[in-house]
Amino acid sequence: MRIVIQRVKEASVSIGGVTHSAIGPGMMVLVGVDTGDTIDDARWLADKTAALRIFDDADGVMNLPVTAVGGEVLAVSQFTLTASTRKGNRPSYIRAARPEQSLPLYETYCTMVAERLGRPVARGVFGADMQVALVNDGPVTIIIDSHLKE
Repeated sequence: MRIVIQRVKEASVSIGGVTHSAIGPGMMVLVGVDTGDTIDDARWLADKTAALRIFDDADGVMNLPVTAVGGEVLAVSQFTLTASTRKGNRPSYIRAARPEQSLPLYETYCTMVAERLGRPVARGVFGADMQVALVNDGPVTIIIDSHLKE
């Protein structure tokens, strides 16, 4: 699994011009599921998401996790995170998990993050054509891949 976390002032997901989900300060998380990913990948990424210290402390140092600042999380499934661009100019999505695998893992990731936060995680709609709006704070953008545990 691969996620892109952006520290945001606000973020929202709209479908057909209607706002589906919106958050204030916190994290916007794009979630991509590869074939071969398991619940262990979702768990590891949920732990990372909740514990990632990307919010400023009293000294202005990125030293606090989203849980310490009362931030919200908006998670959106995004199969294009699995894209391979090694050959040619058209991305290949052959690594993307099929919906019957990726939807449960996306939902599991969201549930696990919510458990760690002690509050619900706002979500997009799996497979929908969504318009995502956000105000990146910093900007701070972090990419985490469960297959590259650095």
